[in-house]
Amino acid sequence: MSAVYTGLVRRALFRIGGGDPEAAHAWTLRRLAALSRHPALLAALRRRYAVAAPRTVFGIRFPNPVGLAAGLDKDAAALPAWPALGFGFVEVGTVTRYAQPGNPRPRLFRLPADEAVINRMGFNNAGAAALADRLRALPPLGVPLGISLGKSKITPLDEAVEDYLASLRLLRAHADYVAVNVSSPNTPGLRSLQDRDHLAALLGALRAEAGATPVLVKIAPDLTDHAIGEVLQVCADQGAAGIIATNTTLRREGVDGPAAAEAGGLSGRPLAARAREVVAFVCQRSQLPVIGVGGIMDPDDADRMFDAGASLVQLYTGFIYRGPALVRAISRSVA
Repeated sequence: MSAVYTGLVRRALFRIGGGDPEAAHAWTLRRLAALSRHPALLAALRRRYAVAAPRTVFGIRFPNPVGLAAGLDKDAAALPAWPALGFGFVEVGTVTRYAQPGNPRPRLFRLPADEAVINRMGFNNAGAAALADRLRALPPLGVPLGISLGKSKITPLDEAVEDYLASLRLLRAHADYVAVNVSSPNTPGLRSLQDRDHLAALLGALRAEAGATPVLVKIAPDLTDHAIGEVLQVCADQGAAGIIATNTTLRREGVDGPAAAEAGGLSGRPLAARAREVVAFVCQRSQLPVIGVGGIMDPDDADRMFDAGASLVQLYTGFIYRGPALVRAISRSVA
């Protein structure tokens, strides 16, 4: 990993806003958005970080198997920057039908000693129509684009299907694949959509609407094996193209310090073992391709995720702590 990033850049970023992680996140997105308007700078970054390690998964060709996970750039504010930093695909969102502010701040917490993050953002985003407008105005990305869809907080659970469908109708023309987020712990009642009957109704409707666009389901690491098995059966029955494993966890094993008591989903190093377990279980029980995400902090973590059966991997917390050199290192390790 880059000593410059971990020793200097990260230290400076972690001090922005008096150490407020959300302020640092917003500051970084603004800088990356500004960078995105300069093709020469993007090209220079691409020469440094982009590594070719192509593979084809659920009918899509990926220039390398390392993707940006949903949540880092919900509204596609800095979309052209991510391929220049080496990512082989990008997932934006989670986006909801209606714009929403998310949960009250503070809602994002670092646990540096554990290389972890806790968030209870609550799907803060500008809404599906705004995202569609932004994507329409951008040139082709050059790598596959995934769009993560979630339920609006104001929408009752019994109206969730139409809520997701409204977002899909606005965004499907821009998506190489669609991810169905029914596993965030930060929207009340959302995880109940992983239940067999709810998921079958939702996934069936989305698959019918999506046409040829692959639809993936993102699952929680806190599900039991039986519950994961039921999800896999629904995915097989309804024609899902793949699984994203996993979302953040409500568990707190292996973390310490005052922030560990904060409500929300935990990501980063403490999630790694459980995420691999879920990926391995899914791959043993199903033929569906899996995108592995959770606790990937170095190339060895990525190798273990691939060994568990993942076809692709995504980074979120690992990118925060290790920077773009991590993307390059993983791609090189599999090239």
